[in-house]
Amino acid sequence: MPIFEFQCEDCGEVFEELILGSDSDKVICKKCKSSNVKKLISQVSFKSDNKFTSSVGSACSTCKGGTCSSCH
Repeated sequence: MPIFEFQCEDCGEVFEELILGSDSDKVICKKCKSSNVKKLISQVSFKSDNKFTSSVGSACSTCKGGTCSSCH
């Protein structure tokens, strides 16, 4: 099962959840227990020959703009 990153629309908490894709509508916030959450686009990493590589999009969950040191 894949791990997805979510953000609560009510309290702003960002958290990860291990779910099946079809169960994403059942996710609740770990902090305030709200079901008003949205799935975020997260960085993906792959392991090959015992080395990790990252696939970074235009933004990460830290800076939302793709310009912070953790994005690049």
